[in-house]
Amino acid sequence: MYETTAFTHPIQTRFETTMTHHLRRLSAMTLLALSACATQQDIQPKLKRLDVQQWGLDGQAVPAEGAATEALVPSFGDSTLRALIERALIAQPSIQVVQARLAKAQAQAVATRGGELPQIQATAEVDRQHFTENSIYPPPLGGTIRNTGTLQLEGSWELDLFGRQRALVDAAIGQSRAAQADAQAARVLLSSQVARAYVQLARLLAQKDVAQRTLAQRQESLSLIKQRVTAGLDTVVELRLSEGALPDVRQQIEALDEQIAWSRHALAALTGQPPSATDSLTPSIQALQPMTLPATVPVDLLARRADITAARWRAEASGHVVDAARALFYPNIDLRGYLGFNAIGLDRLLESGSRQYGLMPAIHLPLFDGDRRRANLQGNVAEQDAAVASYNQAVIEAVHEVADQLSSIDSLLRQRREQHAAQTSAEAGYDAALQRYRAGLGTYLTVLNAETAVLNQRRLAVDLQARAMDAQVSLVRALGGQAAAQNNNTLSQSGDRS
Repeated sequence: MYETTAFTHPIQTRFETTMTHHLRRLSAMTLLALSACATQQDIQPKLKRLDVQQWGLDGQAVPAEGAATEALVPSFGDSTLRALIERALIAQPSIQVVQARLAKAQAQAVATRGGELPQIQATAEVDRQHFTENSIYPPPLGGTIRNTGTLQLEGSWELDLFGRQRALVDAAIGQSRAAQADAQAARVLLSSQVARAYVQLARLLAQKDVAQRTLAQRQESLSLIKQRVTAGLDTVVELRLSEGALPDVRQQIEALDEQIAWSRHALAALTGQPPSATDSLTPSIQALQPMTLPATVPVDLLARRADITAARWRAEASGHVVDAARALFYPNIDLRGYLGFNAIGLDRLLESGSRQYGLMPAIHLPLFDGDRRRANLQGNVAEQDAAVASYNQAVIEAVHEVADQLSSIDSLLRQRREQHAAQTSAEAGYDAALQRYRAGLGTYLTVLNAETAVLNQRRLAVDLQARAMDAQVSLVRALGGQAAAQNNNTLSQSGDRS
């Protein structure tokens, strides 16, 4: 039998040795990369979002992108107030600022989304160059000055195998939605500020009417006391006390005039007008028609409140940023290529022999970077925890704010009932005193004293009515404008519940 001996060519041996060496290096690099990826698994967020359903909110109530509407606050059936709110939503600089921020966030989202797509650009270059005699270009080219031209298309595309670019896009979209919710929150806030300032102006004007009637009443009282002093029925003590009451009321009227001016200036500033633009405003507190609130206020709509929505979008966006930071621990693959012409001598640039093209796939494998990627991830995780904490705080504050306003509304309802009973009694006493005076059974001074109690009750009635309307505006704002939107077909513009 013959024994056969395997023959191995030297080139084949070198090739196998080289391939084995490269495979070992690639395996080592892969193991290093995997170990580098494992170093970020211990970095995790510490906080979680509140379970809003436990707080009485609808956990699914998240408005879609573009769902923001105009701010809805009660205008109490007053066309002037409605016009002021509409003007403020257009002319107020604070609204213009948030609209600009929204436009910027939307533009950033579009720009980030473009990173997912292939990038193509055209290049045209002309270079006048002296070629060295001692480089790769031999004479007669070396040592001469020539024109070099390039005309080509260049393209690149990053293959998002580990979701980094997708996470950045989702984060940018989340920030855009948060900015949109911020704009809606600003509209609701500004609308409520205008409505509250308008109610405050109406309250002050009504208080001034009561104060002026009080001044007239005290002047009449002083006149009667002077007559009684002359007749010897009263002393100088009663006269001086009655005279001292007049400056006190006039001071109250001056203070009310100051507050009225401030309220008008505040309305002018809120609506983007000069201070004198609101000098002619004379709202009547009696003409304002309070909303009739439903028996059950839909507190679950708080999940759609604009500032809570904005906080939620930011918390979710921060989570996507963390995902992008984690993707930095994995290999990055991109494709680059070019196609065009390049020639020494512009007259030969477009010849077929000047064509050039190339495709350059590349893989970037992160190994060691002095813990920069790890620190970046830790920072982003901390930002995520802060965003989640801000969301949780927004939920807690919103729920308590609504609870406070509901308690105030219920308390004011009871206070107004008691005040109405007291005013009814005071009015009845005043009518009785007036009838006795007309029948010659009592003095006019008794009538004036009875009227004092009536004026005090009227002043209190104005304050309670204004507070009730202010509480309604605050409740609608606390619900993010959703109460008025939800009950637009059922809320009437009259009623006692306020």
